[in-house]
Amino acid sequence: MDALILTENVLQALAAGILVGSVYGLMCVGLGLIYGVMRVINFAQGDFLMLGMYAALYLFTGLGLGAALGPYLGPAVATVLGAAILYVLGVVLHQTLLRRVTGIRVAGTESEGHYPQLILTLGISLILANAGLIVFGSMPQSIRTPLSASAWEIGPLVGQNLSVFLNKARSIAFLVSVVVALALFLFIARTRLGKTLRAAADNPEAATYMGIDVDAAYRVAFAIGVALTAIAGGMVATYYPFQPYVGLEFVIIMYAGVVLGGFGSIGGAFWGGLTIGLVQQLSTLVLPVQLQNAAIFVVFLVIVLVRPEGLFGRSAERI
Repeated sequence: MDALILTENVLQALAAGILVGSVYGLMCVGLGLIYGVMRVINFAQGDFLMLGMYAALYLFTGLGLGAALGPYLGPAVATVLGAAILYVLGVVLHQTLLRRVTGIRVAGTESEGHYPQLILTLGISLILANAGLIVFGSMPQSIRTPLSASAWEIGPLVGQNLSVFLNKARSIAFLVSVVVALALFLFIARTRLGKTLRAAADNPEAATYMGIDVDAAYRVAFAIGVALTAIAGGMVATYYPFQPYVGLEFVIIMYAGVVLGGFGSIGGAFWGGLTIGLVQQLSTLVLPVQLQNAAIFVVFLVIVLVRPEGLFGRSAERI
């Protein structure tokens, strides 16, 4: 019986790790896309996640999407609509601020503009977090549906004694994250705009000679990266309470996932986030919940020591 209980616990942790890790993976893909194309380390990415959470919440409640579309489809539609708003915000921020410290105009300068980029994105992060506290207040919020407190049962798998339970809200978040990630990979690989982003990432100067507007490509990449993380935020909001400083909790996970997968590789970023989700959930079998992040960084350090380029990265890989 003890072996059966242990097996059930391991399977349950694996299932939870895959569900949670897929959402982490989408967060990491947003950050990885921005870095892969623009070579910008965006400290404000966690705050865009927070804005995605609040946008999904207010759209879900304000438009009555729960009553109109039900608990399964309503949060997903609210999340996509919120991501569209964050896409526009990303375009505006790039056009007004980031374009001044990225692209051809900083090529050849000292540090290639990285120092101004770090200060600028850190400033944006502080402004968004504190503005969120003023506008939204400090009270934790969540997108309330019956799904967060219910689960699907898989099994019994062995006789009548072993089953795995999948939280419904996390399962919907998993499906949305996988679909969006696959759509992005197809977009990057198959579409003309996706190939333009890859060209701007590989060699901005040569892309300019070929008639590609590098600034426009960077603007699209930044806005898509923001929107992807906003989608992940909206999905997390269906099962995790949040407040204006929640971005700090997740931005560390994002960076760890991107580095694990291979900086500059969006495919690797997704697998890096999935790896973190699995480590986080499996660690609860032997460690208290408070030490989940410690387990993540122990595994992170081991992987970086063995493969400094990341699990799925190459030394010169970009998206």
